[in-house]
This record gives sequence, structure tokens and C-alpha cells, in this order.
Amino acid sequence: MGLDINTKKLKKNAFRVSKERGIGASRIRVPGGYLNAEVLGMVQEIAQTYGNGYVHLTTRQGFEIEGIRFEDMEEINKKLQPIIEKLEINQEIPGTGYPASGTRNVSACIGNNVCPFANYNTAELAKRIEKAVFPNDLHFKIGLTGCPNDCGKARMHDFGIIGMTMPQYNPLRCVTCQACVKGCKALSVNALRVENDKIVRDEEKCIGCGVCVTKCPTRAFTRSRKKYYKLALMGRTGKKNPRLGEDFLIWADEDNIIKIILNTYKFVKEYIDPKAPGGKEHIGYIIDRVGFEEYKKWALEGVELMPETIVKECVYWSGIHFDR
Repeated sequence: MGLDINTKKLKKNAFRVSKERGIGASRIRVPGGYLNAEVLGMVQEIAQTYGNGYVHLTTRQGFEIEGIRFEDMEEINKKLQPIIEKLEINQEIPGTGYPASGTRNVSACIGNNVCPFANYNTAELAKRIEKAVFPNDLHFKIGLTGCPNDCGKARMHDFGIIGMTMPQYNPLRCVTCQACVKGCKALSVNALRVENDKIVRDEEKCIGCGVCVTKCPTRAFTRSRKKYYKLALMGRTGKKNPRLGEDFLIWADEDNIIKIILNTYKFVKEYIDPKAPGGKEHIGYIIDRVGFEEYKKWALEGVELMPETIVKECVYWSGIHFDR
């Protein structure tokens, strides 16, 4: 292989550069980590035909087909086309592979497709966000989780979307067995109590997890038809200042969360450091530098929040500092 490898083009086309000259990996994005098993056969074919037969399952719920020769890139992009179509990935020109790799795969827990504790269909929302934000070269990480258990580690992302439910209580079905009270105390935040043989929910304390719903044997507690979410901001790992995302919106809806994410792309384009290595600067560092109040103006532009949505006036992040 010659010395004219265009690594910038490779990375933008979602190919990873490896330690071995001229050899890398083809990265396949899977929104929400949910896919038809047919795709697995397509990945296997590419791995055995063009790679070394090995596939890495990434921490972001995608595939990396290892041992790819960069000279085969154009042919592999053609082979990726049915996978891209099957996964409903936004694409500018069919047959040219992935059009951007800055924004990472939208990852998610299994959601209410399977899990009895999840408050929404994480795969559906992941695909909706995928279509709204891709293709994009800015470095964003978005994680979805079905409930406050946070199996999807959403608080380690720039945007952590945590499913909530507004518990609906029907006293006519309640037998005051207190299974919900015991469940909330043992597994959640102790937001329920008994008064006059009825269950009372502390609305300020309740985190909308839905444990009361799963524990109630008579369906006196049910999930709200309306879907609610908690939006946590700017969690991250990394070398300098790893930290967990902090709550920004509570009892929010999908539409406004997507608006805030898209507004954040505009904010980053306005304030990103033009000298940032590789043209990338972590959003959290931009907000730290510019200030949360300025970010908040951009984030809430054109957003009409529901009456029940709680907005944090200011967000403060803690975390370990290795850069001090």
C-alpha cells in the first residue's frame, strides 16, 4: 500500500484506521442496537470475504468488521448498501457507504419491546433521532434508556434520554395491599404512602420509574398513555474530566427533546474552537467555556414546553478533574 491514504476520508466514511498500515475496520451503525437478524448474515459475508473473519461488537451497539484493506473500500461500501437500507440509515448517495461518522451511533437499552420495566420503545425513538440528526460530522453521543434503572448508561452521554411514566392511580381497584409502597421503598425513592386506606403519591419526590405499576397485583396503578422523559446533559468519559450527565428537563416530551438536540448542533457550530484537534471539541467543554446560560438560550430556542415539564434553571456538573 502506498503512502497516499486519505485518513480523513476513511474516517468520515466510517472506516477505522488500525495499527497496521493499509488495514482497518468497517464500522456499521445500528440505531438503538435493534436489528433484523438478516443483517447478521450480511455482516458475516463482508467479514469473511473482505476482512479477516472477525467482527467486534462495539460498546455503542454497532459492528466493526476487522481486517479490511482500504483498497477495497469502494467495493465494501457497495456491499454495505443493503445493510444501510435495512437499518434505515440516512444516506446522501446510495452505494457510497456511511456519509459521516462524527456523531456516534444512537445507543439504547432493549426498551419495552422486551423489558417489563421500560416505559417506552427505545428502538423507535433511537431511529427517530437517527433520522433527525444524521448525517453529521460533529462529535455527539446520544443514549436512551427505558427507565431510571439506566441499563443503557444514558448518563454517560452528551444527551441521556431516560424514560418516565406518570403513574395513574385508580382507587376503586386498590385493595391497599401496599405492594406498590413496599416496592417503591425497596427499589425506588419511597414516594408512596398510605392515607385513609388509599395510596398517596408524593409528586415532587416521584421519579416516574413505574415500579408501582409493575408491583400492583390489581392494576390500580397503570402507566400514563402519554410518554414522558428525563433529559440529562453532558455526561462523558475521557482523559480530562469524566462526569455523569445532570438533569435538565424532567417530564419532557419527545418533540422538544429532539428540538433541543438539533439546537445544540447549531450551538456547537457557532462556538466550536476552530483550532480543536481534528475539528472536534466535546460539547461539554464548549458549554464549560461559553457558559451554561448562553447554551440554554440556544437549546430552548423555539421550544414550547408542556406545563408539567420541569426545567432546571442552571446545571452544575461535578466529576473527577485530571486537568488541574
